[in-house]
Amino acid sequence: MARKEFAQFEAVAAVVPVEPGVYHAAIAVKALYEGGAPRFHKILPEQTFKTATAADAAATQQLEALQGVNEDAELVW
Repeated sequence: MARKEFAQFEAVAAVVPVEPGVYHAAIAVKALYEGGAPRFHKILPEQTFKTATAADAAATQQLEALQGVNEDAELVW
């Protein structure tokens, strides 16, 4: 699980299941110092993966390019 920490948020590579055997790559964002559920952002929305491992690898690669997270928990590329 790849993770990046920013001023107020942490971003984690994630996987979102679509149906059995189909996954989206995602980045989950959660406030560092507040409770609450993470917010999942599907990335590469037109692309699906046959395994969770492949989706996680794609999410990890995209996480490396992430520049930050704004105050609304939106991804900044």
